[in-house]
Amino acid sequence: MHFTDKIIWITGASSGIGKALAIELANNNAFLILSSRKKQDLAQIQKACKNPDNVKIVPLDLEKYDKLEEVAKLAIAAFGRIDILVNNAGISQRSLLKDTNIAVDKRIMEINYLGNIGLAKAILPHFITNKKGHFVVTTSIVGKIGTPLRSSYAASKHALHGFYDSLRAEHYKDNIAVTLVCPGFVNTNISKNALTGDGSPQNKMDTATANGLPANYFAQLMAKAIYKEKEEVYIAGAKEKLGVYMKRWFPKVFSILIRKISVT
Repeated sequence: MHFTDKIIWITGASSGIGKALAIELANNNAFLILSSRKKQDLAQIQKACKNPDNVKIVPLDLEKYDKLEEVAKLAIAAFGRIDILVNNAGISQRSLLKDTNIAVDKRIMEINYLGNIGLAKAILPHFITNKKGHFVVTTSIVGKIGTPLRSSYAASKHALHGFYDSLRAEHYKDNIAVTLVCPGFVNTNISKNALTGDGSPQNKMDTATANGLPANYFAQLMAKAIYKEKEEVYIAGAKEKLGVYMKRWFPKVFSILIRKISVT
């Protein structure tokens, strides 16, 4: 597996999966464009990458989705083209839906869905002109199944599946690929940064997240899925994967099991 001469734009690259993926792809000779709101953190990751001169930084805030066309132009200008967009940035949730302020639902949808597809729409004309492109989207296992404490997060990830399945079908003739990557529990700060019902961060690590897949191992598997242009891949523990298949084939049994998950 190698990504020699591939120009890959990664959002949410300042930590977690994005950071680990950047280092993994750099080790496989990719040229990288790293984006997030945290420019200083990106600079540190740039230094940690193999061949830092092949890594450019373009700050990005997905909540400002009306500015994403301008950001896309800057990203394209960094190396003259983009081959792969890894739409990875997002935010999670830890709150019961009855306790979740509608402003929190709105913010999660604006970041995880509108910001994500806004960036896709900004880069799509570039892919169409080049008659080649690849969207890689970090969704979630809860983009396939809804679980307690994650109603808004699950909704935002489900929405991404619908959007990108449609994009894949519409632009097949333009040689544009879509890879939907569905993580289970990965040991990152996602649960610490997750929004609670009033919009404040949870500020603590979930036990399941702490025991999740190491981010660098996850990145290795994600890189392989990107290289093979998989349409959809579940990178998760056995229980999370089982949930996806139970939901598909035994929905009533799944419903009984999922409501037994602790919501405290």
